[in-house]
Amino acid sequence: MKMHLHRGRRGVSAAVVTAAVLALGLAACSTSSSSSGSTKGGSDHNYKVAFVPKSLGNKYFQASDAGGKDAVEGFGGSYQEVGPTATGANAQVPFIQTLTQQKVGAIVTAANDPQAACSALKQAQQQKIKVVTFDSDTNCRDVFVNQVSSEGIAKTLVDLMGEAIGGTGEIGVIDGGPNATNQNEWLALMKKDLAAKYPNIKLVDVVYGNDDDQDSLNAAKGLVQAHPNLKGIISPDSVGIKNAALYLSQSQYKGKIALTGLGLPSELRQYVKDGTITKFALWDPTNLGYLAAYAAKALIDGDITGKEGDTFTAGKLGKYTVGKDGVIILGDPTVFDKSNIDKYNF
Repeated sequence: MKMHLHRGRRGVSAAVVTAAVLALGLAACSTSSSSSGSTKGGSDHNYKVAFVPKSLGNKYFQASDAGGKDAVEGFGGSYQEVGPTATGANAQVPFIQTLTQQKVGAIVTAANDPQAACSALKQAQQQKIKVVTFDSDTNCRDVFVNQVSSEGIAKTLVDLMGEAIGGTGEIGVIDGGPNATNQNEWLALMKKDLAAKYPNIKLVDVVYGNDDDQDSLNAAKGLVQAHPNLKGIISPDSVGIKNAALYLSQSQYKGKIALTGLGLPSELRQYVKDGTITKFALWDPTNLGYLAAYAAKALIDGDITGKEGDTFTAGKLGKYTVGKDGVIILGDPTVFDKSNIDKYNF
């Protein structure tokens, strides 16, 4: 969906303009508030739910937003997806501002920066728009739908690397971006886990791929060339691990430098089968988006406010409870390898 209306050419007839205005009015009516599934606060709720991913075209967010679309349409709402084509701290702001002007019922976003969009999101909240973050949090939302616990992700990735390199050697990390709240938290916890459980593994460098294919490819190449004794790479970023796998698979380091992290089975299947990657992990991003959409509905309905202990039902996923600081956790990560990767299509 285009985010801006453009001026028509000079000389357009009044009749055409009138018809266009009427069409916009009818379209607005067709996506007006729905009463489907409401339980509190009356029967007329605004189920216009807009997803704002970190960037459009990223397969991870294509999967998560598809899950959101399925959920919204399932409870009778109106779904849309808008966002930037490239990541950047302020890239999501104009889209959030436009959605506020459109008076949507909820904005569901994976934040590129914990603070950059807060002014725009707070303006949305002042207009009674519910704000749900997923995948990557902000300092200004009603609830955050987290993939798994941060401790669970850190432990899983550290253990996968420890197993892959025998508990000793130099490793590096390819992160998505220096301001990504989720990845910064995972990195801090990974450092603690490494120190406590694998004292002979040394983290020698952290580089950033900025959720961009070329930047991630360059980051992988630079990391390997800068550290000739490197034994492993962890990339808790789907773009980062995909491009690290591409680089290693075509280099002399294939099978010599271990690679693990968080990625999509559809993008990493070939690298598991050719031996570039032994194991990696992820949650189901489709379910993450689905849960985020139902969290938005629960906020709109008044079933939850973001308070610890609030409960709601998320369609086919069942019952969820809001935890400390308004965090809702999807579940445990799945580890993928040759034995199970063909079972997953996302």
